[in-house]
Amino acid sequence: MIKSRVKELRARMDLTQSALAEQVGVTRQTIVALEKGSYTPSLLLAMNIAEVFKLSIEEIFYKEDA
Repeated sequence: MIKSRVKELRARMDLTQSALAEQVGVTRQTIVALEKGSYTPSLLLAMNIAEVFKLSIEEIFYKEDA
């Protein structure tokens, strides 16, 4: 399962879900699902999110061992 630090990083940058969604070209619902762990992002979305946070993909998304 893929986990993410999106919620934590978004809060640090004082970004709303809607603002982040707009910057990366998805709906707010996609960001909600991503933060809840019910959605695995495409590589392009992960790259766009990493660009917003100025971090590597691996610093935001990680594999949780089963």
